[in-house]
Amino acid sequence: MMTINIKQEITDGKTSLGIELGSTRIKAVLVATDHSVVASGSHAWENQLVDGFWTYSLEEVWQGIQASYAELKQQVSTQYSVSLTKIAAVGVSAMMHGYLPFGKDDQLLVPFRTWRNNTTGEAATQLTKLFNFNIPQRWSIAHLYQAILNQESHVKSVDFLTTLAGYVHWQLSGEKVIGIGDASGMFPIDETTHNYDHDKMEKFDHLAQVLGYQFKLAQILPKPLIAGAVAGKLTTTGAQKLDVTGELQAGSLMAPPEGDAGTGMTGTNSVKKRTGNISAGTSAFSMVVLDQPLAKVHRDIDIVTTPEGAPVAMVHTNNCTSDVNAWMKMFTEFSQLIGSDLSVDQLYGKLFDHAAATAEANAGGLVNYAYLSGENITDVQEGRPMFVRTPNSQFNLANFIQSQIYSAFAPLKIGMDVLTKEEGITTDVLIAQGGLFRTPVVAQQILADALNTPITVMANAGEGGPWGMAILAQYVLDKNGADSLADYLDNEVFKDPESSTLPPNQAGVAGYDEYIERYKLGLAAEVTAAKIPDVAKKS
Repeated sequence: MMTINIKQEITDGKTSLGIELGSTRIKAVLVATDHSVVASGSHAWENQLVDGFWTYSLEEVWQGIQASYAELKQQVSTQYSVSLTKIAAVGVSAMMHGYLPFGKDDQLLVPFRTWRNNTTGEAATQLTKLFNFNIPQRWSIAHLYQAILNQESHVKSVDFLTTLAGYVHWQLSGEKVIGIGDASGMFPIDETTHNYDHDKMEKFDHLAQVLGYQFKLAQILPKPLIAGAVAGKLTTTGAQKLDVTGELQAGSLMAPPEGDAGTGMTGTNSVKKRTGNISAGTSAFSMVVLDQPLAKVHRDIDIVTTPEGAPVAMVHTNNCTSDVNAWMKMFTEFSQLIGSDLSVDQLYGKLFDHAAATAEANAGGLVNYAYLSGENITDVQEGRPMFVRTPNSQFNLANFIQSQIYSAFAPLKIGMDVLTKEEGITTDVLIAQGGLFRTPVVAQQILADALNTPITVMANAGEGGPWGMAILAQYVLDKNGADSLADYLDNEVFKDPESSTLPPNQAGVAGYDEYIERYKLGLAAEVTAAKIPDVAKKS
């Protein structure tokens, strides 16, 4: 769209805003009616390990949102010489799952417990057996039930339980609702009713009553809404929370708040049956929209939904790029020490390209465990990043970088093998997104080899999530009871997508398979390494 037309859309209040709270970055993206990005802003943040739980403070949530919006607003002013005062639709997404319980006075009862916490094993196991349905440790219901089992005093005061996206949406709109995809990471969903599974809710309520708790889940969980539904309007208080200058007007339509899985599916046009996508960031997950039910319950596969409520097989790993980023930070420090002026992205490119050109397919026998936190897929309860080589390993820079990228995808590979080899689930397309793919080809080819399937990367691979949420916000405006989300994405958003597809390289497939066998054999050492006490973080 031409600059003059974008300027008019901003002035007329026709743009849509997507905000996504990721694990390491909060980002806001403003889009025009043709779905193009008008402006964006971001804010870096990190989770903290406090009293044994990974958490973010609510103060940090709002500081990050406000900083992201302020940067976006400044970009609008600089590029288009207008002030952003009106927005047609707003949507919020965030990392899924976790535990945000509030009392009757709307006060948070315990600090936010994120998806990263591996502290609900007993609850997850019991609920999986009770429901005959996989309940991962990350899910909100597992956190709630574990708090019950632990006899935590706050549980009797729980009046509302939501996710991070649900919380931010509530504060902006006053509505205690949630997108169905995000809701499916709180409690199992009934595909036919597009609501929480009634029979499973009754089973849980009975279980809680036996243990002395009288609340009903239906009364404390947010109401699920499917994509396209109007989920309230931006209130005056909400507008002031977004824009501390007070210039943003209230009244924007609010889209149902979604999880990062739902925005990933939307941002990669992967909401139809037999499509799938992979998101690689601090954590990683694959989403495959099912055209048939799974034959049995698998502890490594979650059943969640698309933003429209269709069942999705999800393989979620707690760890992906954190260890790669940590090593790159050290290499950057060395680069600066010797006087190099390479940017971080250039350094990634140099090292990744070097690995692609000269590394051995099996990474020279080197093995890395990128476990900053525990990992459900491999039953590792506490994270200890660890690099291992044998006396005869080929220890050089290319193989070292190769092993780092290999390890980022290793838990995902183990989980996906269950889906493909045991359940026989296949996809017509598998699209990858995330910052790891900003360096062209290298990580994309490794992922294709790891999963032995073609991998497509779109031009927006590094920014899909917040843009996907902006598209879901725009869909609220454009739907008018007509197209399904899948048709809307096909016919309006992705008419001519810019993308590239790489098939697996059979030598790479064999090399990665050799790597993963070594990786599995060393997992016992990773478990043992958790006995080494962590060092308290200095303020």
